[in-house]
Amino acid sequence: MAPSPKPFGNLTVPAEMTVGEIDEFVDDFAHAASNAHEAGYDVVEIHAAHGYLLHQFLSPLSNHRLDDYGGSLENRMRLPLRVSQAVRDNFPQHKPVFVRITATDWIDGGITLDEARDFARGLAGTGIDLLDVTSGALAADAQPPKRQALNVEFAQTLRAESGIPAAPVGQLSDPELVGTVLERSNVDAVIVGRALLRDPYFALRLLGDHSKAYWPRQYHRAL
Repeated sequence: MAPSPKPFGNLTVPAEMTVGEIDEFVDDFAHAASNAHEAGYDVVEIHAAHGYLLHQFLSPLSNHRLDDYGGSLENRMRLPLRVSQAVRDNFPQHKPVFVRITATDWIDGGITLDEARDFARGLAGTGIDLLDVTSGALAADAQPPKRQALNVEFAQTLRAESGIPAAPVGQLSDPELVGTVLERSNVDAVIVGRALLRDPYFALRLLGDHSKAYWPRQYHRAL
């Protein structure tokens, strides 16, 4: 299912969601938030980027609807904001809710930073606790620039515009770079994914010369 029957590349053409299916989708997120709390999770994150369904509704590249969920940015934001509110309402207030937000689709006709600002402001109204700022991955032919700390400036902008704490993700694979971003940028955290898959001790490398006490003892001779 998708907002519109538009495939990603040459993949299967999805079915356009009905309004009833959209309502069920919101309810599913609400139930998922309640289940996460019962399971003992301390934080949940809503993925509204990287070509997932909420991103598809946000982007004019993938959302060609003619009803209340398509067309204007206000309409395209409607479902992601409903989901954000449902999750926040069904997850305890003392536990944070993050949203992974896209700053740009990196292609003409896609989400712009100005639209991302408006969406971030809308998220502030739902009580979201942190913006996990990324970009791209919606259009098969869109190529983000290949540079380190790609989304740091986006995170700073969305933080300033929305008042929500923000953390960039993506192209942050160097422990020294992570430290520099935290020291010199106006962001509240950084989020690291693939670097931890490659190196489960990545976090220990952030400690520099003081890390030895935290490594397993059998590794000390290799440090």
